[in-house]
Amino acid sequence: MNTPTTKPAPGPEFWERADQIIALANEQCEHSRGNEVATSLLYAAARFNAFLVASKSNDVAKMQEEKEGAVAFFTEQYKRMLTDNFNDYITNFDKYTQPSSAPEG
Repeated sequence: MNTPTTKPAPGPEFWERADQIIALANEQCEHSRGNEVATSLLYAAARFNAFLVASKSNDVAKMQEEKEGAVAFFTEQYKRMLTDNFNDYITNFDKYTQPSSAPEG
């Protein structure tokens, strides 16, 4: 998979999209358990990322060729983002877990 060697800082659109997805997940938590919603989010991300690679591949052989690199790339990105968010919650635990001020998601 052709991935950039340097990653630009996310712009406001990045955060707006993430907030919209988190808001939808929070709505779904009103009628489903959080772990069920989380599993659906992971599946949706995996499905969409596979679609992205497929849409940029000229044929199935090219997609097969790029599969391993794409899986490694997306796995590393998820691990980095998950670690960053855990660290943020650890740093701001009291602030984020107060019922009146807890951020969604």
